[in-house]
Amino acid sequence: MKKKAIFPGSFDPFTVGHHDIVKRGLELFDEIIIGIGRNSTKKETFPIREREEAIRKIFADEPRVKVAIYDCLTVDFAKEQGAKFILRGIRCVEDFEYERNLAEANKQMGGVETVILYTRPIYAHISSTLVRDLYAYGKDVSDFVPNTLR
Repeated sequence: MKKKAIFPGSFDPFTVGHHDIVKRGLELFDEIIIGIGRNSTKKETFPIREREEAIRKIFADEPRVKVAIYDCLTVDFAKEQGAKFILRGIRCVEDFEYERNLAEANKQMGGVETVILYTRPIYAHISSTLVRDLYAYGKDVSDFVPNTLR
C-alpha cells in the first residue's frame, strides 16, 4: 500500500521552506498532494489558479507530487484523497505547540496522523511576506525562491 500524505493549504510558491518540506516529505511518503484550501474570508496574496500553476511548475519533474483545490476540513480532504497523513512544516519551536494541538484534533476528528517537519535552519528566518515585498520592490530574491520561479 502506498503511503500518501497531504500538505494542506499553506504552500506558498515564494517560500523555499515549503518547497524544502515537500521534498523531504517525499523521503517519507510515496505521494504528496499539495492542497490549496479555499477560504472566502481570507485575502489571497495571488489567485488560487495562479498559485496552482506555480506549484505545478515547481514540481513538474516530480510525478509523486500532485496539486488539488479543496473546500472542506483538512481531515475530510485527506480522507477524500486516500491519505492517512497530513504533512506540516514549522519554522520555529514556538509554532510547535499549535501544530501539536492541531495534530491531536486531526487524529481525534478524522483518524489522520500528522507528521511535522522543521524547515531547515537556512530557510527558517525567511517569511513569504518578506520575499514577496522584496520582489515587489524589484529586489533580487533568487536565493529565497525555488529555482523554477527564478
